[in-house]
Amino acid sequence: MPQHSHVTLVITHTLLAGQAERYEQWLGKIMPVAADFPGHLGANVIRPSAGQDLWTVIIRFDSLDHLYAWTQSDTRNQLVKEIEPLLAEGDKTEVRTDAAFWFTPPEPHVRKPKSWKQFLLTLLVIFPSTNIVPLVTGLLLPGLKGTLLLHFINDACVVALVVWLWMPIVTRLFAGWLKKA
Repeated sequence: MPQHSHVTLVITHTLLAGQAERYEQWLGKIMPVAADFPGHLGANVIRPSAGQDLWTVIIRFDSLDHLYAWTQSDTRNQLVKEIEPLLAEGDKTEVRTDAAFWFTPPEPHVRKPKSWKQFLLTLLVIFPSTNIVPLVTGLLLPGLKGTLLLHFINDACVVALVVWLWMPIVTRLFAGWLKKA
């Protein structure tokens, strides 16, 4: 199986009515456990829109081996068994090895956002990041000005900000707009 620079586990849980508080408590229990597994790079929870019961949990790992170590672990399996009585449709997981998952709907019957909307949201996070990061790194690392190393540091910071900070926030904030026809 080929190795990727990072892989993403997308978990969708449809809750039975009235179970959101118990589910939040369970998330508070399982998330730190997952974070202790080797290769864990971070996680985001996308809570449902008003009147909905679909929760999406996105967990990133540095390799497929580390992701599978978590998904196949007795620890995760026991924790999932604890929450199963609250789930309407069971524990649904999908492994993604590409960055396009930000705009991929969790359910097949949900339409993917228009390309121009994806473009605008991506530009919304890339443009400020590519302008602010070089200013900050230039101030912090003036001796590296004009070097390939500083360019690499800038690119790494921008990618990290986009993947782990901005896109989870922006896609959640604009979820309604992305879903509109």
